[in-house]
Amino acid sequence: MSDTLNIKSVSISRRDSFNSRDPQTRDLKPFHSGSIKILLLENVSPTAVNILKKAGYQVEFHTKALDKDTLIEKIKDVHAVGIRSKTKLTEEVLSHANKLIAIGCFCIGTNQVDLGFAASRGICVFNSPFSNSRSVAELVIAEIILLSRQLGDRSREMHDGVWNKVSKNCYEIRGKTLGIIGYGHIGTQLGVLAESLGMHVIWYDILPLMPIGMSRAAETLNEVLAEADFVSLHVPETPETKYMIGERELASMKKGSNLINASRGTVVDIEALAAALKSGHLAGAAVDVYPAEPLSNGPGFESPLRNCPNTLLTPHIGGSTEEAQRMIGIEVATALTRFINSGTSINAVNFAECDLRAIPSTDRTTVRIVNVHQNVPGVLRQINNILADYNVNKQISDSKGDVAYFMADVTVENPKEINTIYEHITGINENIITRVLF
Repeated sequence: MSDTLNIKSVSISRRDSFNSRDPQTRDLKPFHSGSIKILLLENVSPTAVNILKKAGYQVEFHTKALDKDTLIEKIKDVHAVGIRSKTKLTEEVLSHANKLIAIGCFCIGTNQVDLGFAASRGICVFNSPFSNSRSVAELVIAEIILLSRQLGDRSREMHDGVWNKVSKNCYEIRGKTLGIIGYGHIGTQLGVLAESLGMHVIWYDILPLMPIGMSRAAETLNEVLAEADFVSLHVPETPETKYMIGERELASMKKGSNLINASRGTVVDIEALAAALKSGHLAGAAVDVYPAEPLSNGPGFESPLRNCPNTLLTPHIGGSTEEAQRMIGIEVATALTRFINSGTSINAVNFAECDLRAIPSTDRTTVRIVNVHQNVPGVLRQINNILADYNVNKQISDSKGDVAYFMADVTVENPKEINTIYEHITGINENIITRVLF
C-alpha cells in the first residue's frame, strides 16, 4: 500500500507532540492530494465528529455498529475508521481495507481489533486508555452501595407493587473491605474513592506498584478473594485473564461477599457466578460486561444471571457518561489527526511510538517522509541510500514486533524530485506504506 493523503492542520490537545509546541510551524499536506474519508461507528462522541470535520475530512457517521458485509463494503474506501467495543475489525474485514491507515478505538480496549494484522498492513491503532477511568470508578462505588443495601431487589419489588421493608443482611460500607483486582488507572481511582467512604482497600496486580493512600497490596489473588467483602475486577482481556474467576475462585471468596465485574466479559465464568449467587455463597454481584453482547439496543438479552438474587446487570455502561465520552472523543480524534497530518504515532497501540519536532513555517523546502516497513535487516540502509543525495534534517525509526516505523524530514529543493523519492521508497520490497507530507 502506498496511498498518500490530503491534509489540513488541526488543533492539538492533551499530551501534545513536538508538532504542536511552536505556533510558528508549517502545516503539512500530502504530495498526492485526495479527500480523506473517515468512517465513525457506534455513536462516538460529537466532539470527535467536530474535530475530524474541522480538520477538513469527509466524515460518515453511524449511531450503531454495522453488520460484517456492510462494514466490509464501507471500509474499502476510507482512510480511517472510528469504533467502540461492538465492531469487530478482524483479519477478514481489514483485508478489504485498501486505503485504511488508522483505526481509532473510542474506548479502553482494543481486543476487537486484530492488532497484529493491522500493523502488517500499515494500519496504526489508537485507543483511550485513561479518559473514562473516573466514570467506571464512580459506577463501581454506586454498585457497592446498592449491593450492600440490596437496593436492586427492593426497587424491583416496589415496581411490582410489593412493600418489603427489611434490614437483615443490609449493611453500611464503612469499615468493609474492598478488594481490587488490577490496580491500574481505574483501580487506583476506585481505591481512593472507597477510602474516602471509610472502606479498607486491598489490591492485587501482577506488577509491583506503589500503593495510594492507606491501601495495601496482596501477595496473591486468593488473599484478596478470602479477605474482601467486595471484589472488583479491573483487568484487560488476555489469555491469562480468561475465566480467571471461575468456580474455584468463587468458592474461595468470603461467604456473603460480593463480586463486581466492569472489566471484560470473559474474565468471569458466568455460569459459575450464577450458581454461587443462587446457592447463597455470594450475597450479590454487579456485572456490566458479558462474554457475548448484543450489537444494538433492544430486546433479546439473555444471561444465566438474569433473575439471580441481589444481582445488578447493566449494559456495558461503565464509561458511558457525557464527560467520559467527550474526553475519549478528544483524545482519539486528536491522535488520528496527528497521525494523518504529521505522522506522529505517539500513544499508538500496535506501532512503535515515533515523533519529530515540527517544521518551521519559514522552511518551504523540507518534506516529511513517513514509512511503514517489514522489520528485517537492510531496509533502513535502502531508505538512507535513497535519501543520500539530500539533506536529512532529522529522522527517527523504531520497531514493534515485525513492523518498523520510519520518519524523516528531508530538504528537497526541486519539488519534481519529491515524486522520485516517493517512488523509490515504495519500490523497496519490504515497503508496506509510504506517505510524503510537505
